Amino acid sequence: MKFGVFDHLDNSGRPLQEFFEHRLRLIESYERLGFYAYHTAEHHATPLGMAPSPSLLHAAIAQRTKHIRFGPLVYTLNLYHPLRLAEEICMLDHMSGGRFVMGVGRGISPIELKYYGADPELGPAMYIEVYEVIMKALTMDTLNHEGRFYQFKDVPIVMHPLQRPHPPVWYGIGNPDSVGWCVDNKVNVITNAPAAIVRSITSRFREEWAKRGMQADALPFMGTTRHTVIAPTDAEAIAIARRAYTKWYESFIWLWKKHNAKPRFALYTEDFDALMTNGQAIAGSPDTVRKSIQRLQEEFGGNYLLCRFAFGDLTLDEALRSTELFARHVMPAFA
Repeated sequence: MKFGVFDHLDNSGRPLQEFFEHRLRLIESYERLGFYAYHTAEHHATPLGMAPSPSLLHAAIAQRTKHIRFGPLVYTLNLYHPLRLAEEICMLDHMSGGRFVMGVGRGISPIELKYYGADPELGPAMYIEVYEVIMKALTMDTLNHEGRFYQFKDVPIVMHPLQRPHPPVWYGIGNPDSVGWCVDNKVNVITNAPAAIVRSITSRFREEWAKRGMQADALPFMGTTRHTVIAPTDAEAIAIARRAYTKWYESFIWLWKKHNAKPRFALYTEDFDALMTNGQAIAGSPDTVRKSIQRLQEEFGGNYLLCRFAFGDLTLDEALRSTELFARHVMPAFA
């Protein structure tokens, strides 16, 4: 199993200049400690996402790192002109020396989509077409497309990505019924769900993969995310995690409360201890965390775990300590 990092870049309460600099320093530590990739969410008009322009953030990451892979998980495709986004993807892939990973999705928050003038009801259909146009633009020399939302005729494509035919594609999945599309397109999948739901997704992915005659050793990444805090003792780690998660949850629910609504696919509880009980968060000493991840690996059947080391009001030092302890005492057990 490989390890990466997922980050909402939610509001920590610190000045934005300091916030961004701390995140970039953390990303440098993720690279130094050997994490596979750094993935970010895209959110708008909410404290859940203080980096609403993924391409802008990742351009900075490309300059501050040399080896770690990185990218959005996901670009909210329904908010982009597909030709413009394809050009940005090409730029980022070359600026990073071929380390860019491309997450795609249609957006989980209808409130955010409406702020941008996008119709949530058109989400699935528009997502599929935007994805189709982007893949054409990344792999062809001339773009032709006649669709419901976009039409292109003889558009010259003068820029291609460094990774050919295109950077690796990642998809945030919550519904096992979406597995077929993921297998057909050979995309990597990540879910925030509890282990039982993740297991249903990974098992179905393996089944569909085998049905199409593809080799098991060529399986894409199948992973999940977990809030993760490590400290010398269980008591200290849990106390820190409870405090930081309270701040994170306030950001998570803020926009929904503003609209007197509840989040779709709400997989997070307000209580951190309940989140730990259902396996969606991990906090403790290095030994406790290692054992928790060993159990999780057996339960969810995947090959990739994304840790959330920075969330809520965790300080830079607290997040750095978690990553250091994780790399030193947990990762070697899974090498």
